[in-house]
Amino acid sequence: MTSILTPMLALIVWTFIIWVWLYATRIPAMNRMGVDARKLKRAADLDGLPLSVKQIADNYNHLHEQPTLFYALCVYSHLVGVADPLNVGLAWAYVGVRVVHSMVQCTANFVPVRFSVFAVGSIVLMILAGRNVIALFAA
Repeated sequence: MTSILTPMLALIVWTFIIWVWLYATRIPAMNRMGVDARKLKRAADLDGLPLSVKQIADNYNHLHEQPTLFYALCVYSHLVGVADPLNVGLAWAYVGVRVVHSMVQCTANFVPVRFSVFAVGSIVLMILAGRNVIALFAA
């Protein structure tokens, strides 16, 4: 658990958990609405799905946005040897924040709370990036 790549794997696994949750709710909702998946052509064709189902899909999409920076920072930190205990801790903190963000978005989706959690995750990423920049120029 001391490798900075382990939190990266954890967030990848979390993304797959959200994927399962997405389809475990979307497919039954589509069936209840009589949606024929063979006739779907664009995302807007699913606009009639319940909000609770769309929130999970939105979160799944969000797990493919900012976390890409996290993955790149983890790989960079590992490759250049800046995966010290503080950076590993920051990486785990980011994963924890993203899990909380997912739970907020997929359930209550209270935007002020969701934004606050997102902001904390962004700050963690900025600190991780900043520590890598400092290490680059300190070498």
